[in-house]
Amino acid sequence: MTVRILLADDHALVRRGVRLILDNEPDLEVVAEAGDGAEAISKARADQPDLAILDIAMPRLTGLQAARELSRIQPDLRILMLTMYDNEQYFFEALKAGASGYVLKSVADRDLVEACRSAMRGEPFLYPGAVSSLIRNYLDRAKEGLPPRTITDREEEILKLVAEGHSSKEIADMLVISVKTVERHRANLLQKLGLKDRLELTRYAIRAGLIEP
Repeated sequence: MTVRILLADDHALVRRGVRLILDNEPDLEVVAEAGDGAEAISKARADQPDLAILDIAMPRLTGLQAARELSRIQPDLRILMLTMYDNEQYFFEALKAGASGYVLKSVADRDLVEACRSAMRGEPFLYPGAVSSLIRNYLDRAKEGLPPRTITDREEEILKLVAEGHSSKEIADMLVISVKTVERHRANLLQKLGLKDRLELTRYAIRAGLIEP
């Protein structure tokens, strides 16, 4: 059987290169593409792929946010994260979000096809040689890393948009909620995270992998 794949990355050139790798394989076929996490969710609903390959850093919704939502609404969908970040925090967040594997873009031509097949067999995939260092670094940083996840999915969504520079009115329009609701969520974020202003929220969003530095 041919594996039907949804490919989501906000760079068209990256999508084109990844698609060439995948479409050269007789058992893999890209049936849908998306430029951000929200579009990926929409395309997954419409096209019902077997496997979603998601870039971590995307506008509107990150790949991690999209993975969490896709895992909820389509539990049989396999998910791979494709990223430039050799980063243990993102790796563990990807696993928590429901991803089966974590592939670096720098070695996608070597690893991605095998990662796809591993995911469809129900096996986890991580690029060779990384497991030990990821776990060691994760444990070393656990004592002083980011605070535990205490914010809701909606608050995280608003945090990302605030960090991207959107005004309360723009966020309200995008999420179809009131400006007052946006401002209440933002106030809750500041209180929960112990932060003072938009700048500190932006720094937190970068550390949490919601936006690129």
